[in-house]
Amino acid sequence: MYNLNDNLQENSKRAENNPQEKYSGMGQAGQGGQTGQRDQGGRRVYMDNSATTPQDYRVTEAMTAFMTETYGNPSSIHQFGRVARTAVEKARGQAAELIGATPAEIVFLSGGTEANNLAIQGVANARANKGRHLITTAVEHHAVLDVMTQLSKKGFELTVLPVDSEGLVNLADVQAAFRPDTILISVMHANNEIGSIQPIAEIGTLARERGVLFHVDAVQSLSKLPISVIDMNIDLLSVSGHKIYGPKGVGALYIRKGVKILPMAYGGGQERNIRPGTENVAGIVGFGEACRLAAEGLGGVFAIERLRDKLLNGIVESIPDVIVNGPLGDLRLCNNVNVCIKFIEGESLLLSLDMQGIAASSGSACTSGSLDPSHVLMAIGLPHEIAHGSLRLTLGKQTTEEDVDYVLEKLPPIVERLRAMSPLCDCEASQL
Repeated sequence: MYNLNDNLQENSKRAENNPQEKYSGMGQAGQGGQTGQRDQGGRRVYMDNSATTPQDYRVTEAMTAFMTETYGNPSSIHQFGRVARTAVEKARGQAAELIGATPAEIVFLSGGTEANNLAIQGVANARANKGRHLITTAVEHHAVLDVMTQLSKKGFELTVLPVDSEGLVNLADVQAAFRPDTILISVMHANNEIGSIQPIAEIGTLARERGVLFHVDAVQSLSKLPISVIDMNIDLLSVSGHKIYGPKGVGALYIRKGVKILPMAYGGGQERNIRPGTENVAGIVGFGEACRLAAEGLGGVFAIERLRDKLLNGIVESIPDVIVNGPLGDLRLCNNVNVCIKFIEGESLLLSLDMQGIAASSGSACTSGSLDPSHVLMAIGLPHEIAHGSLRLTLGKQTTEEDVDYVLEKLPPIVERLRAMSPLCDCEASQL
């Protein structure tokens, strides 16, 4: 049985015994960063790092010259273009090294959503003559689920695997879902809402044995979990820059050598004729630098994990009627806290936290404007009324102990006030 306090103590010991691990990659994340600053409105704490991360100042420094001085088109043959091309290829090598790939297997594009679209549609269109069956899970990001749904309207058959109460897929269900006409299975490495880490290597083995291509959405796991596309038998992998302290508007798709996909756009020979258009050189340089820093800072996850456990433990101890969403321990992403707080509505909670300078979310940033409950929380079996009270707090390398203490100070009285106004709440049961 996993014990939150035991894990908190264990991570504290690991950080104390390995100071380099504790502080590796844990420096200031951005110039003029928001976390920990005080202004006229009080303290500002950023706890929405799964939505986006502050850009590391070293990334900004690497990009600056390519926005002001070195502005050549990488396709040009003159010196300006050659300098830009060299920078793009350096970044390609940095991205490849982080996931154990070769540079030639990396295609740069605009981010995780485009990477997911290109991987899934590209495989479906290229292999339609071999089969039309696709597999995914019920807790994928909409950038995967919506693409699969659209393909199902165009003659492809889709199997959506269920998950258990912690958001984890069952390997027996995966194995049973394969058919002779299955051409692709897409499973995310770590869930963006509840932090569940899927058994990617095992799924990859099952897919490889059957000749089925395996796509992994690693947007949330990159820089937080070790990734080896070879050891995990991954054929396609989507990543994004702004989730790893890099720039927005840039990402990459790993395509294993020998895997054929069709492009979604035409009109140029860039990126191996797979993603045409003049490269975003400054963004690619920044993404490459973010990958380099991520490779150096993987040991820093212990410190983030310790703060995550302190935050999660503090919420559970100080607020009654709280449900922890997702697994605990090693199967949870190091920076993820996701809970449902009964008898209150998530939007009111987020607005109240924002008034105290705390940035949080109730689920995926891409669906924050929706009134529907999270499809992830519904998939793990939560009823609508409880799912509407979800709170996601995601830490970053810039998060401090004082930030966590501040959230634990402000959150309980906010919950108490909102519950006092709720007609659903048993006031006696909700006294804090």
